[in-house]
Amino acid sequence: MTPSELRASLILQVRAGQITAQQAAQQLGISRQAFYKWEKRALKALLHALQDQPAGRPKGTTDPEKDQLKSRVEELERQVRLYEQRDELRMLLKQMESRGHRDSTKKNS
Repeated sequence: MTPSELRASLILQVRAGQITAQQAAQQLGISRQAFYKWEKRALKALLHALQDQPAGRPKGTTDPEKDQLKSRVEELERQVRLYEQRDELRMLLKQMESRGHRDSTKKNS
């Protein structure tokens, strides 16, 4: 039995009235006050463990490197969209310039 299992067993025995807190403390080699501190921590942990959890599968642990790469990909995709928009604007300006040049030559003829 591991030390933590022994502590848990003794706490449960005390709570069930099978032994006294003083007897449990003696078996653990601690004071009765230290035993009560451990008991309080154990009961608090038990209550925490029994709280309702959100339904469904818990989210996986995050991978910082993956998150960083994902952010980098999003930034690069944004830059590509900006370059594409800039190229479209250049093409439109060229078309407008060539139309303007044609229109001015038509007027002069």
